[in-house]
Amino acid sequence: MIVLLGILVVVAGFATRRNPLLVVGAAGVLTGLLGGMSPLKVLEAFGTGFASSRSVTVFAVALPVIGLLERHGLQEQARTLMNRLARASAGRVLAVYLVFRQLSAAFGLTGLGGPAQAVRPMVVPMAEAAAERRHGTLTDRARERLRSFAASADNVGLFFGEDCFLAVGSILLITGFVNATYHADLEPVQLALWAVPTAVCATLIHGARLLRLDHTLARDLSAPAGRATAAVRIEEPSK
Repeated sequence: MIVLLGILVVVAGFATRRNPLLVVGAAGVLTGLLGGMSPLKVLEAFGTGFASSRSVTVFAVALPVIGLLERHGLQEQARTLMNRLARASAGRVLAVYLVFRQLSAAFGLTGLGGPAQAVRPMVVPMAEAAAERRHGTLTDRARERLRSFAASADNVGLFFGEDCFLAVGSILLITGFVNATYHADLEPVQLALWAVPTAVCATLIHGARLLRLDHTLARDLSAPAGRATAAVRIEEPSK
């Protein structure tokens, strides 16, 4: 059980807001050494894992494409689309994206979204345009809040949606480990079905938070205006 100390390294690193890459790398090295592996074996394990998961470097191909689309007006077109939809709000846009992201991940289409591919170039401009049409000019704080909620919609949708897919890596890892260690007969479809209630709860809970975002933005953006009006009223009698 001493090898589980690597989990404590991950928890402590994230709690202190250290570099995630360094935290995960240190946890992996510590786990390998505590498990009796030599430094060369640990390095070999890192290299084998990277070689077998080369898809993690696909972003190097996607980023130039996204940059080219942005140069030719992708964000402007997203804002124009939101200006045509009168009933669209920032919370509703993000809630729809959450549902879309989770359903697509549940069918194994995890590459349809993502922070670089969809959130930054399309989802955020659409949500910001919908918020500006309703609330006027956004403050830096409101803009950062909106962007953080857009990223959370993508993360929550992917995290809880992909476990509903039978062939996702986490499902196959759990079934392989349980069947090999405990000699059980666990099927991937069983885990996928048990993941559905959790995914539904995640959609309802985070979807409600996204829909409440409109009220939060209205409250935060009306507060500076109220303070400015009060300051003018106080200044007038002094004159």
